[in-house]
Amino acid sequence: MPEPHDHRRHEKVLAGTDALDDFSRALDRPAPALPSRINADPQHVERGLARLVLALIELLRQLLERQAVRRLEAGSLTDAEAERLGHTFLLLQQRMGELKKAFGLTDRDLNLDLGPLGRLL
Repeated sequence: MPEPHDHRRHEKVLAGTDALDDFSRALDRPAPALPSRINADPQHVERGLARLVLALIELLRQLLERQAVRRLEAGSLTDAEAERLGHTFLLLQQRMGELKKAFGLTDRDLNLDLGPLGRLL
């Protein structure tokens, strides 16, 4: 059996169309912070992704290196462990250099600006 027609609900729906129209018009206007076009150039995308990944790797490397120094100063590493860590960090630094060169990035490129949080590194 169909429900009786509720005029109040119908009026609310019709009154809400003004808000929908305003919302639709706002969506049609480009946001000032967004670029008018997205650069979908594969080279640009690849370099941007490499920049982000290498920045994160560099941040983790620095954190791990600081932790290793603390452990070394505290005497909780054996000489062999300290030697292995030093060698590992050296290899990682060399590989990072190779990757930065391959993507045309510098240390400055990896220091991403996080806005109110400051610089990444």
